[in-house]
Amino acid sequence: MLILPAIDIRNGKCVRLQQGDYNQETIYADSPVDMAKHWVQHGAEFLHIVDLDGAKDKKPTNLAVIREIAQSIAIPIEVGGGIRNQETIQNYLDAGVHRLVIGTLAHKEPDWFREMSQRFPQKLVLGIDGRDGFVATEGWLETSQTPATDLAKRYAELPLSALVYTDIAKDGMLEGPNIEEMEAMRRAVPFPLVVSGGISSLEDVQQLARRGFSACIIGKALYENRFPLPDAIAAGMTVSPG
Repeated sequence: MLILPAIDIRNGKCVRLQQGDYNQETIYADSPVDMAKHWVQHGAEFLHIVDLDGAKDKKPTNLAVIREIAQSIAIPIEVGGGIRNQETIQNYLDAGVHRLVIGTLAHKEPDWFREMSQRFPQKLVLGIDGRDGFVATEGWLETSQTPATDLAKRYAELPLSALVYTDIAKDGMLEGPNIEEMEAMRRAVPFPLVVSGGISSLEDVQQLARRGFSACIIGKALYENRFPLPDAIAAGMTVSPG
């Protein structure tokens, strides 16, 4: 199972939010670029980056910083937050971003999302943020009445690279992932599922790996030194699904 360290960018700094609350922010580093290099030095093979300003403002805000990250490291990165049009997609890909996570418009503008998925095959990731099993949008500021699994099933035939599913209630809480929700989501789609939210221990990583998930995103647990990244990578690799 692939381990993706998370880098959330707000006001040009590397931060973490608790349950997606912009009023509950912890700053972990002044330079997201240095943090990206740090994770690479500790064995990361893929990074998950979120433009929190972009998610809130509905437009890319930290493109320059993310471009610098992409050009400073030799591993792929995926980026989400504020991606609302084709120009933004192209700008990120031109900047060296490997793939893009799109959430809000996948829910609110399905025709556009389908068109972009066909125009950029294997370059888009369906991002679904769930709160109590329902889709949250606009940088987690709104919760819809659409079940998360229903949204995923709508796009099962598209040439998507993966699906990133985040359980907001667990995000930043260090209480362990919502395995039941993640299993339900995995059954709903044919493409790789990247799980996110609540991972707090190496036992959590092993449990996800044992269940055969493709990848997981880890944020606060790494920043709070619950365990080192190399140990998480080892936990994800040494446990066979079964």
